[in-house]
Amino acid sequence: MLYQTEFAKRPLKIETNSLASQASGSVLVSFGNTVVLGTATMGETDIETDFLPLTVDYEERFYASGAIKGSRYIRREGRPTEEAILVSRMIDRAIRPYFPQNLKKEVQVILTVFAFDEKNDPDFPALLAASLALSLSDIPWEGPVTGVRIGKKGDEKGFILNPTYEERKEAKLDIFVSGIDDKNGEILINMLEGYSKEVEEDEILSAINFSRELIKILLNLQKNIQKKEGKIKPTLKIEEENIRTLYKNNSKKIKNALLLAKEEEGKLKSFSAQEKLIEELGIDRFTFSLLVNKILHEIVLKEGIRPDGRKTDELRKINCKVGILPQTHGSALFCRGLTHVLSILTLGAPGDELIIEGMELVGKKRFLHHYNFPPYSAGEVRPLRGPGRREIGHGALVEKALKSLIPGKEDFPYTSRIVSEVLSSNGSTSMAAVCASSLALFDAGVKIKRHVAGISCGLIIEEDEQKLIKDRNFKILTDIQGPEDSHGDMDLKVAGTKKGVTAIQLDVKTKGLTIEILKEGSLAARKARQDILEKMEKTLPQPRQELSPYAPKILTHRIEQEKIREIIGPGGKTINKIIAETDTTIDIEEDGLIYVTSKDKEKAEKAIEWIKNITREIRVGEKFQGKITGITDFGLFVELLPNQDGLLHISEISPRPYSKRDLLKNYKIGQILSVKVKNITPEGKITLSLESYGRRSKSRI
Repeated sequence: MLYQTEFAKRPLKIETNSLASQASGSVLVSFGNTVVLGTATMGETDIETDFLPLTVDYEERFYASGAIKGSRYIRREGRPTEEAILVSRMIDRAIRPYFPQNLKKEVQVILTVFAFDEKNDPDFPALLAASLALSLSDIPWEGPVTGVRIGKKGDEKGFILNPTYEERKEAKLDIFVSGIDDKNGEILINMLEGYSKEVEEDEILSAINFSRELIKILLNLQKNIQKKEGKIKPTLKIEEENIRTLYKNNSKKIKNALLLAKEEEGKLKSFSAQEKLIEELGIDRFTFSLLVNKILHEIVLKEGIRPDGRKTDELRKINCKVGILPQTHGSALFCRGLTHVLSILTLGAPGDELIIEGMELVGKKRFLHHYNFPPYSAGEVRPLRGPGRREIGHGALVEKALKSLIPGKEDFPYTSRIVSEVLSSNGSTSMAAVCASSLALFDAGVKIKRHVAGISCGLIIEEDEQKLIKDRNFKILTDIQGPEDSHGDMDLKVAGTKKGVTAIQLDVKTKGLTIEILKEGSLAARKARQDILEKMEKTLPQPRQELSPYAPKILTHRIEQEKIREIIGPGGKTINKIIAETDTTIDIEEDGLIYVTSKDKEKAEKAIEWIKNITREIRVGEKFQGKITGITDFGLFVELLPNQDGLLHISEISPRPYSKRDLLKNYKIGQILSVKVKNITPEGKITLSLESYGRRSKSRI
């Protein structure tokens, strides 16, 4: 069945169950000319797991943008791009809280982009398609949810709903907001993913508030469709009576395990101790998790105690160090409690930029951040198989937090890559990576305006399902760790400078959040961020005056566009010769700006001089020490500058008749002559004269 409406002044079409008819739920969503198929399927048997077995896959197709891409020997889609992984994670975070906690059957949601109009981001119709596919299916799920993107340009007062790619280029705020409604129809926020250029918290909250009525429109649309076409969903109940009995008999033991000495930071002492306690209680991990969750909520809300003894707004102990490693261009260690992150910066040539060729994104990226989470950081043993979705997501969040502070290419032509190594993990490693990366940039001498810091704030909210979220008792927790992270109700990550926010991300485990809860969480994050920034500034208040001595040197030179081909030469012969003989890297922009990169400044200067000689114009009357490159019947060809030869006619060599035999007898290839430019024709041909007849220069061979 087809449903049509208009949203953000663009056509929005929803077609149900017409294509993937064997999926539990399927829907085709079109926004503008961007089309996404959403499907939801559930396995038939329960699997042994202590977590929700949900997989969300966002699939880009090259044909969607009318392109044939991929390896020249394969020419098909390969592994998901970073952008595809980030969209998959975003949709996962928006829909995950509404599955039953005790669901043991595998659920797979696949979003396939069928058409992409290069104006409308597929993430908006993809989340809508995921929600509708689940809503129409017989999979137990308490949706619908939906999201919109909100943008703001410069000093403009209003917000832009679902801005196009062109509008987002100039945006100072770009945030995706997902929401759900409560029993009274009030919109609760359940997921945020945003980037901004040092925007204040109040402006971000205004953007979120602006999105709520728009979200409501889409939720009502989904409910109407679900009412007409939705399948009956099974109900999964948790044995509450059993949980209450276990809680009554064992809460003291579990509470003692949670309330450890401060240096343990609230973690159960070890995995083996946790397993021993589970075995002693005779329960599975899922039931144990429910008990820990219940006890954590009780001690925080009723007793005002955090597992590690801190106040609700208290940061863990912070320690910062810079210049940790030799030879690297910049390095810093940031420690917050048991969370330790080492960030290392490498500076490279402009040509080291990352080339992006996906369905959605095509271009280059000159600032990169990569995040590594080795198993030892959590005291675990597991195979090393490259970065997973979590590592890619955290790396992108840190990159987002820092990128608006990186100097422009005209002032800082380097390609920058930061790698953050998580050495020890106990909550909010991504925000620690923001701090360590900022310090590493300062350590390298990169002239970013201000330090950037990040913090994660959590939430413990009353679990009374009879009450609306707005009526429940809650506490905001600053700098969450251990059980507060795994059993809390919110993870609000905020990064920024003293001036404002640069990145924000929100996940929830509860129904959703009111604007009031978000405001309190944002204020707590701002206070903590300012405290962290003070400690970072004490460690290194300003970027170092000079770039690291180990960083390559970059020199620039501008030439006329039509002379670019002279530098490159036939088949790249000229530029490759310069690169090989000067041991440099040369990058040429389309406008004629040339970057020469080398670890040795003298070599870079030599390459620049070579380029200048190729492109500079020779004038009549100039004198050169030229090298003979050819001997003919009518004279000598003499190289004056690289790729610029002149003809020394036989009549200019001697007043008496001269034959080629005479020339070969008296001159040799490679011999150096003192010559003067006699004439230049309109076509650019150069004729030469000897500075004096009969004078012969010494040969270099």
